[in-house]
Amino acid sequence: MLKFGELQSKRLHRFIVYKMDKDYKEIVVDQVGDRTASYEDFTNSLPENDCRYAIYDFDFVTAEDVQKSRIFYILWSPSTAKVRSKMLYASSNQKFKSGLNGIQVELQATDASEISLDEIKDRAR
Repeated sequence: MLKFGELQSKRLHRFIVYKMDKDYKEIVVDQVGDRTASYEDFTNSLPENDCRYAIYDFDFVTAEDVQKSRIFYILWSPSTAKVRSKMLYASSNQKFKSGLNGIQVELQATDASEISLDEIKDRAR
């Protein structure tokens, strides 16, 4: 939660990826991207065969030329992940997410096309 606060209020990070520890008992920080990290850096940080919770701070400019930011919460659950992992992440999702005040857009994704940059831009508006 401390890292989320740093992303949200201090804007120290571009993204945070969380994972469950090896015993599936605790959610821990897996990776953190600094403010200069690209969206590609973020998507590359998500494993192909395992689930993750992710926060992404997306900056964009509106049609009125106003700089804005949206904080995305993404449940990454690829179809290639193990069934046990998918079930545990899904069952813990609501409780974990409820502790993150300030999320503006939520997504659940099973493959990269569901979190493409175009999809993120569309959802940010």
